[in-house]
Amino acid sequence: MRSYINGHPAVTTNDFLELALGTPVELWLGVDGESEMERAAREDAARDILTDAPDLPDGLIRIAAQVIEDNPDLFDVVPLVRPVRRRPARKGVAA
Repeated sequence: MRSYINGHPAVTTNDFLELALGTPVELWLGVDGESEMERAAREDAARDILTDAPDLPDGLIRIAAQVIEDNPDLFDVVPLVRPVRRRPARKGVAA
């Protein structure tokens, strides 16, 4: 089964996110090993986009809320059971 968003094919999770956001995910999250200059340029571009589209944060929140609503198991938290520490039995007589 193929998925399309506004006529564009979406195969991976990043494809869905990029098509929903209208920008590459890396613009907002960055990439490993980026230099300070690359980071500054990326943040400037993100600021420009937010200036041009002030409703974008609201749209992102709606997308996140929809994902959480559609996938409630993402936040199923199960407490881990700590193993009981048993002391070895002592043999012999105390002095």
